[in-house]
This record gives sequence, C-alpha cells and structure tokens, in this order.
Amino acid sequence: MARKPMRERVLTIPEVKKLLESIGEDKLDQFQRRTFDYASKFSKVEENKGEMLTKTLIEQYNLDEEEVIQIVNCMPQSIDEIRVFLGGGRKIIETSKLQGILNLLDEYRK
Repeated sequence: MARKPMRERVLTIPEVKKLLESIGEDKLDQFQRRTFDYASKFSKVEENKGEMLTKTLIEQYNLDEEEVIQIVNCMPQSIDEIRVFLGGGRKIIETSKLQGILNLLDEYRK
C-alpha cells in the first residue's frame, strides 16, 4: 500500500542540502545521496542565507513562494533572467522593482 505524504512543501536547493546533511551522509540511500550530491554542486547560495533571501523576497516584493524558490535556486544575473521566473509574462512588474530584486540577489551570492 502506498503511503500518502503528510504535507508538501517547496524547498530551495540549499534547504534540501541542509535537510540531507541533518540525516547524516552515512544514513542516506542511493537516491538521497544523488540528491545530496546535486544540491552540493548546484547550490548558489549558502544554506542559512537561502532562507533569509526567500523570506525577504516574499515580504518586500510580494512574490509567490514558488517563483521565489526558483529565483533563489537559479540566482539570475540580469533583469531579463528574473522576468523568466515571474508569472510567465502574465504579470507586468516595474523595472525598478526588478532592479531591487537583482540588487538583493547580488548581496546574497556566494
């Protein structure tokens, strides 16, 4: 019988890395080890800063959590790259707001 998840939550890559580290590398199964390896290689922000950045983007710029997670995972380097993650072009966001997001991302880069 298949188990149902208790709850579902979207995580950033740094949060996944931190979660898997807390389990202990020696206790991870093959899939978890691959995921940990991926998270270690492709995390573009430090674990503790990723959570702060996510909260800041949601609160200051009134963005959806899913959009923010993707922005933190990819850490875009230009305004045009940020637009890719924001509503698929359905929303019109002021360039000044996008520049503010870019400046905030620059502060948190590794």
